[in-house]
Amino acid sequence: MRAIMVMFDSLNRRFLEPYGCDFNKTPNFSRLAEKTACFDNFYVGSLPCMPARRDLHTGRYSFLHRSWGPMEPFDNSMPQILKEHGIFTRLVSDHGHYWEAGGCTYHTMYSSWECKRGQEADPWALRTDEPQIPEHVPTMREFTHPEWWRNNWCNRELYRQRGTWPMDSVFDDGLEFLKLNEKHDNWFLQIETFSPHEPFDVQEESDPEYKGPHFDWPPYAPVTETKEQVEHIRKRYAAVLSQCDRNLGRVLDFMDEHDMWKDTMLIVNTDHGFLLGEKDWWAKSVMPCYNELANIPFFIWNPKTPVQGERRKALCQTIDIPVTLLDFFDIPAEQEMQGKSLNSVLKSDEKLRDYALFGFHGSFVNITDGRYLYMRASASIGNTPLNEYTLMPAHQENLFTPKELKEIEICGPLSFTKGACLMKIPVQSRLANATFCNSFQYGNLLFDLQEDPEQLCPLDDAELEARMIRALIAKMQESDAPDEQYERLGLQKDVVYSPELVLSERAKRPGFESFPVTKDYQWEPDAKHIFIGMLSLIGEERLEEYFSALRDVMEQTGDSIVKRKHFEMLAKKFYSKDEGKIFYFINKLARIR
Repeated sequence: MRAIMVMFDSLNRRFLEPYGCDFNKTPNFSRLAEKTACFDNFYVGSLPCMPARRDLHTGRYSFLHRSWGPMEPFDNSMPQILKEHGIFTRLVSDHGHYWEAGGCTYHTMYSSWECKRGQEADPWALRTDEPQIPEHVPTMREFTHPEWWRNNWCNRELYRQRGTWPMDSVFDDGLEFLKLNEKHDNWFLQIETFSPHEPFDVQEESDPEYKGPHFDWPPYAPVTETKEQVEHIRKRYAAVLSQCDRNLGRVLDFMDEHDMWKDTMLIVNTDHGFLLGEKDWWAKSVMPCYNELANIPFFIWNPKTPVQGERRKALCQTIDIPVTLLDFFDIPAEQEMQGKSLNSVLKSDEKLRDYALFGFHGSFVNITDGRYLYMRASASIGNTPLNEYTLMPAHQENLFTPKELKEIEICGPLSFTKGACLMKIPVQSRLANATFCNSFQYGNLLFDLQEDPEQLCPLDDAELEARMIRALIAKMQESDAPDEQYERLGLQKDVVYSPELVLSERAKRPGFESFPVTKDYQWEPDAKHIFIGMLSLIGEERLEEYFSALRDVMEQTGDSIVKRKHFEMLAKKFYSKDEGKIFYFINKLARIR
């Protein structure tokens, strides 16, 4: 038996025809849906990029214990397990995060791997002078990550000069492997492209009517751009997705031409979605984990359980993919894996689980039963306590600093670490990670996905919330979540929640009027949101300094009404002196939906 996985990054299913899109043509995804089972309730687990890939290897949630980081010494790895059982595993990818500190132990789990260069901020540049950058809409990356901004423009120039785009090169390599091995048995091929992840650099002009400045890298922020610019970004994303569709078609053509459907599994998936102006948000990570991010497209063909052109409604997740692949090759799942084989779902759409858990480390912890979705926010102003549990202390691009490691504790072992103890490392100030979502600012959110699929109208239903909290605690306990996660979320893990307890806890939750300084002035609505947002990022230990600084700013300006401009002044003290960074920082804090 053989298996192929075609994996995309940041695939918004609302742009795919099999998921009801009527404004963008994706003929090969439609063709794929005719040849496979298409899943309607497939959810992420851990987010974003590398946490999702850790779930894909290990078959268990990682976000309750760890943020972005490498594979751990105790982790099970699906491709490594396949390799140990005589299955040749091959990864070909242009996903640059594999080659950074925080992704450095993933590709080594395969029998062989190939790195394609040039996507996004990949440090691939040859030139030492500055690249030519056209007049453009100011965007977040040039302020928050100027080195990423420069690298990307150098990369665009280089792959155009060489005539091969990174995504096309990935599929070229994948097809080369298929041509060489289509008559051989016992292999797994992972064709993984970073596309359609931003920036949306296109091969052909996708929006000839657009006359504005260059814009293809949306910020991780609320939408502040013009309607014309929003529509332009959506068209550019659609154009990159068309390139994805063409490359997917090359794989389908090869399988057709060589009659591979009879003995070759095909999985087409993504790590997470992406917001393209929906709910007036761009990107991911900095807002609640709405279904545009969490409910992802998924297609599978299993020649042992042949299902074509059918939909599946069962609640499934990324953690099920590695277990399904192991099952296909008749290899039992490891005991630490939480995922389940999708074989029973393919046979009869059998229920696989009652609830699915998902989220970003240190943000909302989310749970859904497919009908209702509950987002549990931090109950503490400073999003504390919060720790990293690891034996591989690396962030996305760099190792943990000596300052971060000063307060290290040795703890464990945990139920999934195979007897290994861990480093327990307190998370530093939230300001160090201010690009991610500040859940305290939003509070707990409950949605009815059937009646409110756009998630625009949160429910106020204490009985339903109590049920979802009971399920959330049970799922966290199954995952051996650290005790401080319950404390951070304001959960009593040994209590059976009732509607009365939900209402009681709501009444005790701190809010805007809990702080005496708020009664000293009048407040514009946005200023109230910014006040709470900045407060929670600064943390409890600096509250009095923050309040004093606010009073100083109000005295200095002589104003009696607190406005956005006052927090722009405060941000220079507590966040950054860079005006560009402050603009996006304040926008995020002001935005509540």
